Amino acid sequence: MNESLDLLIFGAHPDDAEIGMGGTIAKHTAAGLKVGICDLTLAEMSSNGTVETRQQEAKAASEALGLAVRTNLQLPDRGLYLLPEYVERIAMEIRTWKPRIVFAPYWEDRHPDHIACSKLVQEALFNAKLRRYLPDHPVHTVEESYFYFINDVIEPDVMVDVTAHYESKRSSLLAYRSQFEASGSGAGNDVVRTPLNQGYLERVEARDTLLGQKRVVRYAEGFISKLPYLTELF
Repeated sequence: MNESLDLLIFGAHPDDAEIGMGGTIAKHTAAGLKVGICDLTLAEMSSNGTVETRQQEAKAASEALGLAVRTNLQLPDRGLYLLPEYVERIAMEIRTWKPRIVFAPYWEDRHPDHIACSKLVQEALFNAKLRRYLPDHPVHTVEESYFYFINDVIEPDVMVDVTAHYESKRSSLLAYRSQFEASGSGAGNDVVRTPLNQGYLERVEARDTLLGQKRVVRYAEGFISKLPYLTELF
């Protein structure tokens, strides 16, 4: 039987969770909490790298963040639609790991897969708690759900100071050499120019720095909640 997780983060692709909340993940694993990531796809449509390379990179990133578990549902990259079978797979992941808190990408983003992931997770969160939905599997209701930013950012409801753990976030992102390097052995010899390998990591760090300025900390990550925020985060 799987051990319950404190935090379970869903992303459309390996590297989504690291971009949006790598510092928050590292902060909570360092505090002894059990944190997992579920990637919906293998990112097989990515312009650079291979599925095999991306999985090796995800493993290295997971180690940098201290994850308890990382899974991949192998749903189709650029084929994430609101289908009952996809909702079922995600709902079963929630029931399997019984997380206290679930995170998903914010529902507005330039990448359609991030939007689709957000919608799928919201549907699955609702279904996972229904007694007559897949009745052979015990229901699970999470305590809280939050949404993290990948590309597009709005004013957050909640901020987490990740200054002390930002080096772990950097390490997790640098593990994805095939995605973020414009050249070199990690990126391959036939690199395609994409927004990810044209200074993207610098922009992520600048975003986290600007957000931190609002509360006079060096780095912060922001989150959105659909429900009123009542207690201290996590």
